[in-house]
Amino acid sequence: MNRSIPLLFVLLWSTGFIGAKLGLPHAEPLSFLLVRYLLVLSLMTLLALAMRAPWPRDARHWFHIGVSGLLLHGIYLGGVFMSIAKGLPAGVASLVVGIQPLLTAVGAGWLLNEAVLTRQWVGLVLGFVGVALVVSGKLGSGFGLDALWPALAALAGITLGTLYQKRFCPSFDWRTGAIAQFLPTAVATAAVVALSENFRVEWAPDFIFAMAWLVLVLSLGAVSLLNMLIRRGSAVNLASLFYLVPPSTALIAWLLFDERLAGMALVGMALAVWGVYLARK
Repeated sequence: MNRSIPLLFVLLWSTGFIGAKLGLPHAEPLSFLLVRYLLVLSLMTLLALAMRAPWPRDARHWFHIGVSGLLLHGIYLGGVFMSIAKGLPAGVASLVVGIQPLLTAVGAGWLLNEAVLTRQWVGLVLGFVGVALVVSGKLGSGFGLDALWPALAALAGITLGTLYQKRFCPSFDWRTGAIAQFLPTAVATAAVVALSENFRVEWAPDFIFAMAWLVLVLSLGAVSLLNMLIRRGSAVNLASLFYLVPPSTALIAWLLFDERLAGMALVGMALAVWGVYLARK
C-alpha cells in the first residue's frame, strides 16, 4: 500500500471539525447529517452510473455493506454530532472516541483472529495517553449524561463498524459501496429526525461551505480512503491511525483559528505519533 494513503486519510479525517464548527450553529445535528447523506447519495449515484461501476453482487452483500454503513456513519457521526450539539466539549468527545483503537485491538483478537503483539499493545496505550494529553487543555465541565451517551454510542459504532466491515465485507467498489452504505444510513437518520427534530436548516454561507467540505472532502474523499484501508490492512493498523486525528485537528485549529497549543499538547502529539509507530506492523 502506498505509504502516503494513511497519512492522507488522517489529514482529511482530521478536517471534519471544520464542518461541525461552522455548520452546527445553523442546523440541528441529525438534520445536518441527513442533508449530507442525501447529497452524497446523489453525487455517488451519478458517478457510479456515469462510470458504469460494478454493484454489490447479491442481497447478502448489500446487507453487510449497509450494516457497516449504519455503524460507521449513522451511529458514529450521529453520536458525535449529537453529543457536541448537547454541550459535550469537543475535547471530551475526542477522548471518548479515542478509546476505539484499544477496543478494536481486543475485538480483532476475538472476531478476526488477528494476533496483537506486545509492542502493538504498548503502542496503543501510549497513543491513548498522547490523545489524552492533546485534549486535556480542552476538557470542560457542566455536561450531563444526555451529552455523554451519544459519544459512547459513537465509540461503539466506529469500533463495531470497523470490525464488521473487515469481517463480512472488506472488498467492494468505492462508488457503489458508498451508495449501499449511505442509503440505509439516510433512511435511519430520516426516521430519527422525524421523531426528534424539526429539520431546521439555515442555508447561511458558513453552512454551505461546511456542507460542501463534508460531502466532497470527508464523505467522498476520506470515507473512500477509510474503506480502502479496511480492505487492505489489519483492523489494529487502521484503528491506530485514529490516534493521530486529535493531534492533527489541534494543529489545523492552530493554523486556521489560532487556537492555542499548550506544552502538554505538544508532548501528547509526540506520544501519539510514537504510539502509532509501535502499533502499526
